[in-house]
Amino acid sequence: MRHLFRRECKALWNSPWQLALVSYIPLISVIALWWLFSAGLPRQLPVAVVDLDNSQISRMLTRQLSANAVIAPRSFANEAAAIEAMRQAQVYGLVILPYQLRKDLLTSKQPTIDIRYNSQFLLVGKLLSSQLQLSLAEGLTHIGEVSLLLKGANKATVDVSLTPISNQTTALFNRNNNYVGFLVPPILIALWQLLSMLVFVNSVNAELIPQGERYYLARNIWPKVWVKVLFYSPIMLVHSGFILVWLYHYLALPVSGSLWLLLLAQAFMLMALWLLVLVIFMIMRDSARTVSFCTALFAPAFAFMGITFPVNDMPILAKWWRLVMPSSHYIDSHVSVVSYGVGLPQVLTQISSYWGFLVLLPLLYVLGRHAQKIPPQGHVSHPVTLEVNR
Repeated sequence: MRHLFRRECKALWNSPWQLALVSYIPLISVIALWWLFSAGLPRQLPVAVVDLDNSQISRMLTRQLSANAVIAPRSFANEAAAIEAMRQAQVYGLVILPYQLRKDLLTSKQPTIDIRYNSQFLLVGKLLSSQLQLSLAEGLTHIGEVSLLLKGANKATVDVSLTPISNQTTALFNRNNNYVGFLVPPILIALWQLLSMLVFVNSVNAELIPQGERYYLARNIWPKVWVKVLFYSPIMLVHSGFILVWLYHYLALPVSGSLWLLLLAQAFMLMALWLLVLVIFMIMRDSARTVSFCTALFAPAFAFMGITFPVNDMPILAKWWRLVMPSSHYIDSHVSVVSYGVGLPQVLTQISSYWGFLVLLPLLYVLGRHAQKIPPQGHVSHPVTLEVNR
């Protein structure tokens, strides 16, 4: 067993691409994603404002928009110019303050303020829409309050008239609507899944023996595979542990439960991932094709996690695809621990969803026996290492 571990160490040291996958590539990926979302929440999003009334009230509403940290108003002379700016992605939203806005408000009419946003940028558009409505509502409420006070109404009557029912809205589990806490952890998990797949495929590829136009596995493959699992599992779990420490200690993102529970869930995720990748590799017996297939399978993992789109509303095919991805099983535990602070019993219950991957073991055994049956004719070369192209 020791000589197999020394063999893996030597193979890792002699492979620059494999060394990169287990060293600086994960680090660069984590830092790059953090830098991309470091603002936490979009600020100063450009919004076109077309003031057709050009009155004191319309200018006051424009100043109200400027007071919102998310909105950066830009004045346009007409609607056509503002729409053209939106088509060229120069602005994300459009507010049209109608003609005779001041007159309609003072005569108790109900003018219509036209608000439009670019729904092509879904998250930004939804955020901008809510902030525009909030800012304009606050401005109009203030105008209504001043108007009623000038007519002689007392303050208590004005408050009840403008706000007959008060409500309190509280955002739970991501109170600051922080994009780092919302998007970065699942994206990093999906990326870690891809990196783990590449590391394992590169390693098992060293056991292929060329025979004509096909490849076969070397004899006594299972002890070597077992050593690869024991060798690379701690390395990849160190990476995932670094991600957790970076997010929830260095960046101080809120976490309600224990990070050790997340490491436990990640260990099960890693075993399920490598079991699935090994089955695919045994079928294809080609590093490049295995990487291509697994990348196509796992690349959209983030979309199937249920973070940006609810699982219950997914089509049945998407739900089945989600069950195949180990990261989708893990993200349930991640959200439960980080947001809800669940303990070990609940995490173990969620981890039990990985038992479905055990049905791959008999298939893996049959595929492994078949892949080791090298035809007697022809010359058999020594094992070769074919690395995935960088």
